[in-house]
Amino acid sequence: MASMPFSVSFTTHSPGFAQTKAAHHHSWPSSPYPSMAFLMPSIKSSFGASNSAFLQTGFSLCSSEIPGFSLKSRFSGGVYARAATEKSLYDYTVKDIDKKDVPLSKFKGKVLLIVNVASKCGLTASNYSELSHIYEKYKTQGFEILAFPCNQFGGQEPGANPEIKQFACTRFKAEFPIFDKVDVNGPTTAPVYQFLKSNAGGFLGDLIKWNFEKFLVDKNGKVVERYQPTTSPFQIEVCFFILEFC
Repeated sequence: MASMPFSVSFTTHSPGFAQTKAAHHHSWPSSPYPSMAFLMPSIKSSFGASNSAFLQTGFSLCSSEIPGFSLKSRFSGGVYARAATEKSLYDYTVKDIDKKDVPLSKFKGKVLLIVNVASKCGLTASNYSELSHIYEKYKTQGFEILAFPCNQFGGQEPGANPEIKQFACTRFKAEFPIFDKVDVNGPTTAPVYQFLKSNAGGFLGDLIKWNFEKFLVDKNGKVVERYQPTTSPFQIEVCFFILEFC
């Protein structure tokens, strides 16, 4: 597939700072607060249509075009994603924070960011704050964040579900869905995480490395990107924008 260069223009909240790079040579600013200003002449102002056949295919411009649906992120913190099975995320049912069954098929047609969260981690404040920010910004535009508490990393999510819910919703005003506490590694790994990991191997294979590792899932329930725990949700915002509107 031929590549199509385009220009991405964004600014930070730091006064006077602006940066433009070609899409195939992404370079992100040190500030984690990009705005979404795109210079893409072939896309109409509604972002709902494009004259470009490449954009109409629905492939993420966050990734290189590698045959066989093997995608490598060009964003900081991204790793390989692969289509290991024919299953999709929609084939799974999980329990929410109140222990009620939730079929993930209810999120069909939306772009999802799936995160294993913890309340007492050094990454907690920045991740919860940024996740809440982008959720508020895009929740009416086909975007959902699915948070799965996990206590496997340093025992940093020790509380029961009601305590976790109160922490996230009170301190960080989290409105995105929070689910039952799960294991993401080992013999008791939750089936949904078995699926995510089998479709996106990381630097340590299938192991989740720490709290706040992130998976980006497209509108068809397929994993397209995986991000390290230290990757800011604001860096992933651009990926969502492209998957949703291009």
